[in-house]
Amino acid sequence: MKNFEKMPSLEIGDLKVDLPIIQGGMGVGISLSGLASAVANQGGVGVIASVGISMIKTGMQKSFRKANIEGLVNEIRRAKSLTNGAIGVNIMVALTDFENLLMTSVEEEVDLVLLGAGLPLKVPQLLTPERIREGKTKTIPIVSSARATDIIFKSWAKHNCSPDAIVVEGPMAGGHLGFKKMQLGDPNYKLENLIPDVVDVVEPWQQRFGKSIPVIAAGGVYSGADIRKYLQLGAKGVQMATRFVPTFECDADIAFKQAFVNAKKDDMAIIQSPVGLPGRAIRNSFLNEVEAGEKKPFKCPYKCLITCDYKTAPYCIAQALSNAQQGRLQDGFVFAGANAWRTTGITSVKDVFDALAEEYATARLEDAPSASPQQRLAACA
Repeated sequence: MKNFEKMPSLEIGDLKVDLPIIQGGMGVGISLSGLASAVANQGGVGVIASVGISMIKTGMQKSFRKANIEGLVNEIRRAKSLTNGAIGVNIMVALTDFENLLMTSVEEEVDLVLLGAGLPLKVPQLLTPERIREGKTKTIPIVSSARATDIIFKSWAKHNCSPDAIVVEGPMAGGHLGFKKMQLGDPNYKLENLIPDVVDVVEPWQQRFGKSIPVIAAGGVYSGADIRKYLQLGAKGVQMATRFVPTFECDADIAFKQAFVNAKKDDMAIIQSPVGLPGRAIRNSFLNEVEAGEKKPFKCPYKCLITCDYKTAPYCIAQALSNAQQGRLQDGFVFAGANAWRTTGITSVKDVFDALAEEYATARLEDAPSASPQQRLAACA
């Protein structure tokens, strides 16, 4: 790696990570032990997506709940065997087996759990306040507004505990979005406007609990310049996912990764998910057929998402995402962040980190009006 200015480290309680980068959890099966361990080995936080792990090998079946837990345990243990770095698990609150996935992750002593797709208000009862305060695993809700942040802190405070950090995710993220469709293009909901508001909400809770509670920026974070910008706005780290999909270590099929390489800006689409939320994906023939009203009939032996009504849904989103992960894009589609079209090829996780470091340093030079052309050249030498 070139001798660039190093990004700051990220500290969440007693957990210290070399770089302020958390890899976003991507399901079904996009970020498992392979990608997570590779990111952790480069000094970031590698994250396993817990949703539907068993579908990749076993498909939808009556033992899905049990197989999902077994699959998560296997992925956590494999990731830990491949790295000494930080490993986390992303768990959707809207999953019907949320409680089991959460307890399993904590029992396996992952470094952190990221809790999104709903407000995790019952976590203090599930884990107990003592376990939250004193356990190894850091608890980090994912929110889309300052209001949601305040609700979570007020709820947890009744049990004399607080989250260890907060991820605020803006509308440029991939997958399901915590915004109404009309809000996605509204400047008021841009990530750079959300971060200061969330930081302001968190500040008094830091005072009350006598600890640092870092805010992590997410949703459309793609470059080292983005990292610098969001750190300057008050975030202590970033969560990024799209940049890590087209890597050799990503756990998806090569056809899934190639969809990022082939994508053009006009291919980025907002869809209405069967679970009732807007989502960002790369347009393909499957989504075109759904949009044209071609229902994809299916049976649902296991209700994986609380908000999904399989009797009226045009297709099973869990199965569609599982198909895509395995390269069967004719029977599924690819969730992706707004910047996926910027992908130029498939590379290694190390190369991504090297590029982020260079972009971060270059952004510093561009922000410094006093830097001479000679200084800029010297910094990039």
